[in-house]
Amino acid sequence: MSMNDQLSDLMTDNIPEFSVGDISTAIKRILEGNFSRVKVRGEITELKKYPSGHIYFSLKDEAGKLTAIIWRFMAAKLKMQLENGIEIVATGKISSYGERSSYQLIVDHVDYAGEGAMLARIEMLRKRLEEEGLFAQERKKLIPLLPQTIGVITSPKGAVLHDIKTTIARRFPRDIIIWPVAVQGDGAVEQIAQAIEGFNQLSSETKVPRPDILIVARGGGSLEDLMAFNDERVVRAAANSQIPLISAVGHETDTTLIDFASDRRAPTPTAAAEMAVPSKVEMIAGLMQYTTRLSKAFIHTNQAYRLRLDRAISKLPDIPTLLAQSRMRLDDRSYRLDLALPSLVMKRRHQLAGIKPVDQYVYSLLNRLKSTVQMHQVQMASLWRHYGQQQKAALPILPLSLLKSTYREKKIQLDSLSSRLESLSPQAILSRGYVFVKDKQGHTITQAKGLRAGAELSLTFYDGERTVRVVKEQDKRQETLDL
Repeated sequence: MSMNDQLSDLMTDNIPEFSVGDISTAIKRILEGNFSRVKVRGEITELKKYPSGHIYFSLKDEAGKLTAIIWRFMAAKLKMQLENGIEIVATGKISSYGERSSYQLIVDHVDYAGEGAMLARIEMLRKRLEEEGLFAQERKKLIPLLPQTIGVITSPKGAVLHDIKTTIARRFPRDIIIWPVAVQGDGAVEQIAQAIEGFNQLSSETKVPRPDILIVARGGGSLEDLMAFNDERVVRAAANSQIPLISAVGHETDTTLIDFASDRRAPTPTAAAEMAVPSKVEMIAGLMQYTTRLSKAFIHTNQAYRLRLDRAISKLPDIPTLLAQSRMRLDDRSYRLDLALPSLVMKRRHQLAGIKPVDQYVYSLLNRLKSTVQMHQVQMASLWRHYGQQQKAALPILPLSLLKSTYREKKIQLDSLSSRLESLSPQAILSRGYVFVKDKQGHTITQAKGLRAGAELSLTFYDGERTVRVVKEQDKRQETLDL
């Protein structure tokens, strides 16, 4: 054996010997000792969430890839939602897993890797929720004009709550229900979402009244401080709220995703309080202005209707003149009636004089009718004479309505008697086709059995008289008239 071989064997015998477990433990001790607390920046990939609650993923960059794990009890405390493709800064310790001869990062805290990454994450979530229609305008609810109760979700510390309370008290005092929450850090997302959902679960049957409007507010801060209001759970709770919601997060230039989901967005908490309640002073001034305008409008309308009434009154006829004209017409009618009644009676007398009575009953009836007509004529003449005497003696004049009524009554009676006289007139009977039969002596013939052949009869028609002779037909033994 050469010298070199002897030296090599001697050196090999001096190398310490370890078991696999010893090496794994030594490496783990070295890693955990030298990398007990580190921050690693990288992009999330191969993300897996197991039913046990543990989260496994890898962080990668251009130079390599590191396996990472978040235990269940730490995963519940995360302030952000992990997704593949997000660049983060994971804080934890490096440890090894001897059974696989691998090392990994045990993560206990996660942050976005700078504002750029956070903004990209926010923009991705905004687009996804917008595609769902969560920010649609038709989902927006109207803010009540004068709410009775206002619910405020904010931190109990700081100036935000004070500004909201003083603004509401100054503008229009209302009942305020405060739901204190953490507005950043651990548990902020859960508390804000639960507060919005809790207010919506209140009703008239609960001890705490249901608010008519909600205000979600916090003061200004960095983008990381406002990330709780960019969380998907908070945004969905705001969008699903049945109570109108005003968001007032950060300063005027700050915009969070809850602003897109809320019904109104206020640039500051003070502005949110001003949106929630109107100004009592301005409302009173407005009411006074409306009252003044309404009074002026009422006066103007009243004047317009009074002018129309005056115009209508001016167009009404002169009642005394109309009454005088009516009296003149009545005098004229009475004068014409005085002339018409004697003329009518005379006419009827001439008609009766030209007709020989055919029966004693008819004759007596005609006489009674004539007497009645004459009596009415006398009554009418007496009435008009009495009326004339009243006018001449300046005595109280009979009411015009009574004179008209008496005149109509007498005229109806006269027309009735005239109609009856006409119906009993022999001329009226002859006009309907009847014939008046008389013998040579002028006796009325009412039966045919007493007639002898050769006897002459006088037939009176409506338009004249004719003489006929009675003949006897031997064959038929029937008497006929030969005109």
